[in-house]
Amino acid sequence: MYVQELEPLADSLGLSALVATLPLVLVLVLLGGVRMKAHLAGLIGLAAAALVATLAYGMPVGQTLSSAAQGAVFGLFPILWIVVNALWVYRMTVRTRHFDILRRSFGRLSDDPRIQALVVAFCFGALLEALAGFGAPVAICSVMLVALGFDPVRAAVVALVANTAPVAFGAMGTPVVTLAQVTDLPLDTVASVVGRQTPLLALVVPLVLVFLVDGRRGLRETWVPAMACGVAFAIAQFAASNYVSAQLADIGAALAGAAALMAVPHARRPAAEPVRAAVLTGTRSEDLDEEDPRPEVLRAYSPYALIVVIFSIAQIPPVKDQLAKATRVFDWPFLNVVNPDGDPVGGNVFTWPIVSTGGTLVLLAGVCTAVVLGVHARVALKEWAATVHELRFAILTVTSVLALAYVMNLSGQAATIGHFVAAAGAGLAFLSPVLGWFGVAVSGSDTSANALFGALQVTAARESGLSPELLAAANSSGGVLGKMISPQNLTIACAAVGLAGREGDLLRKVLPWSLGLLLIMCLIVVGQSSPVLGWMLP
Repeated sequence: MYVQELEPLADSLGLSALVATLPLVLVLVLLGGVRMKAHLAGLIGLAAAALVATLAYGMPVGQTLSSAAQGAVFGLFPILWIVVNALWVYRMTVRTRHFDILRRSFGRLSDDPRIQALVVAFCFGALLEALAGFGAPVAICSVMLVALGFDPVRAAVVALVANTAPVAFGAMGTPVVTLAQVTDLPLDTVASVVGRQTPLLALVVPLVLVFLVDGRRGLRETWVPAMACGVAFAIAQFAASNYVSAQLADIGAALAGAAALMAVPHARRPAAEPVRAAVLTGTRSEDLDEEDPRPEVLRAYSPYALIVVIFSIAQIPPVKDQLAKATRVFDWPFLNVVNPDGDPVGGNVFTWPIVSTGGTLVLLAGVCTAVVLGVHARVALKEWAATVHELRFAILTVTSVLALAYVMNLSGQAATIGHFVAAAGAGLAFLSPVLGWFGVAVSGSDTSANALFGALQVTAARESGLSPELLAAANSSGGVLGKMISPQNLTIACAAVGLAGREGDLLRKVLPWSLGLLLIMCLIVVGQSSPVLGWMLP
């Protein structure tokens, strides 16, 4: 049995916390300062965490390795199991050219570039975030906007800023699933609180997007459809995350936002020529004028419809109960950890939801997609293998970061840091989103930031008398605003629109929006930690 200690070094909480932060500081410096590849930084950070666990905290080597292995396994299943299968569905639509049909369909919804930005970057970007995440929405939406005639810089900035509100529930809820796992908080509770924070961003982001596209004129002329889109998105995201399923939150929000946007008569009116001339300074793709047969358009939308249907069916109580029967729960080998009070920690037990997990449901949707799109089984398998190859470095990054997080959590390093940070008292509510923002800004992933800082937030909350669920959720909600300034996302955006080497230009344009929206989120969390907005929490 290994008993966690809060003050293993000289009975000093401060000194112990300083040593415990070394793995995190090392990862952040390697990523942000040295600009090392994320998978290498993750592996080095994992080695540092293991050394601190064994040398400073006295955790047996066998248990240290076992905790790292459990984190890596959780990174593979269910997290990467979701991401791989979701990206596989997207690759099949590209392979059959149905993605091009989808892009042309969006172009015909409106010729107003301000509305196109909302449809493509905000609504469709949210759908892509729901299915894949990990930079895919920024890359794909940037390319689509350029094809519609947007200037490359404007297209990249719009795609980056739009990729905020849906991030916490991206990749079929992967960030909140990870957050629940590393904090031992119920998934439904965590998702419910996040679903009472990020929808407030959705009310603001569409207005920011039309301003970015066409300045004050865009805000003055298109605020009605922008607000309609944001309100519908926010309501759907709140309802799905609280009462349906965290995995469906972004899908429902994206569809609701698009439907509300198209329901506003103003959104379908032709744009004035001065507006188009001022905004569409790029080269418009010639294939936008092609007419696609209606059956092919329906097939282009079918993969996303299939995912919605399959996940909805999986939430029906009798079906959900049957799927849950395949879940396996077992003691993780070579791991026996108790907290300072002598209570066993959750990491001793591993839960394996074989069928009910989002990745398996997306896999089923992918099989149905292959049938609907006419993809031969051999080709579908080849695309799946190509997806794994494409994500090989992301796989290594996620597994190493989750292994690092598990070592820090189970050895007691995260608890030490949490107790030390708790000294911030009431100010912790304001700082909590900032920590998540910083984690995502450096790592490029809300999932990684939740894995790194989730347990720390919960420990600090309990020590300071704040709600653990609130601060855990704040880590994820604040983190989504760091996505637009992360080096990985900036690089993805630049590469997608042919601006390689101009990451600094994009950073200067999006940083003020990132900081401004972060301030709003900090104030929201402070309000929710007090009677002012405390009524918002479940």
